[in-house]
Amino acid sequence: MSTDQLRPLTELQALESESIHIIREVAATFSSPIMLFSGGKDSVVMVHLAAKAFWPAPIPFQLLHVDTGHNFPEVLQFRDQAVDFYGASIKIAAVQDYIDDGRLRERLDGTRNPLQTLPLLDAITAGRHDAVFGGGRRDEERARAKERVFSMRDEFGQWEPRNQRPELWSLYNGRHLPGEHVRVFPLSNWTELDVWDYIAAEKINLPPIYYAHEREVTLRDGMWIAITEVTPARAGDVVEVHSVRYRTVGDMSCTAAILSAASTVHDVITEVGLSQLTERGATRADDRLSEAAMEDRKREGYF
Repeated sequence: MSTDQLRPLTELQALESESIHIIREVAATFSSPIMLFSGGKDSVVMVHLAAKAFWPAPIPFQLLHVDTGHNFPEVLQFRDQAVDFYGASIKIAAVQDYIDDGRLRERLDGTRNPLQTLPLLDAITAGRHDAVFGGGRRDEERARAKERVFSMRDEFGQWEPRNQRPELWSLYNGRHLPGEHVRVFPLSNWTELDVWDYIAAEKINLPPIYYAHEREVTLRDGMWIAITEVTPARAGDVVEVHSVRYRTVGDMSCTAAILSAASTVHDVITEVGLSQLTERGATRADDRLSEAAMEDRKREGYF
């Protein structure tokens, strides 16, 4: 084939190729990988990439969801539908089980997002998983920007940002001692806009709350919080019905909506392209607990 017949990859094709290479590298290198899957947009894209990486064979590892018990019902329903669609199997680690038997206690602020760490680490230890895929991206938040694609965790599941390994020329070092494991981030180099462009190109289904819909909300600390059983109206709240959507989905107690009329994937792409804030910066109350809230949680073993 002559060089004039070769067509360079588009930016999106290059990102897809890199992610598939990472997923295949982990499957070939580690003995017991597992992939975190919440039903959110990034984890859906990651599972879609895994399905493409091994097609027509099934995905050769299980999925894992650390369920806070306060997840949006629409997302949980979609999670189960997506698992069936991709022919995968999933483990559920429930925060509620840990609260019920006393291993964890409810926080005073009501959020359960930080409570996910212990169930996650226990699931990794019980399954002897030496590699854990996560959907984190470097553009999301400052602590995640420090991550390598292969991110070492010590025998306690903890992360030390100063001990990151170099990753020159896309060469990944997965060596680890017994008890240690590696967190792997195939979407590290993607942006929120890349994710949505890929969703459009691949016609990937998402939970409906990613698109504009009417919902009862109240404005707290500059964020639109949905009125739910987990986040009921407080004294002084002004409850309004607005057209909103979610840029990221997590625990209902700390995930806010944005005012939006974006009802299609192409509407969302336009909206995201004009946004001045990352999705976590705009809608995640748990990242506002301190200047280093995410980094502190990651050091303890969080995603």
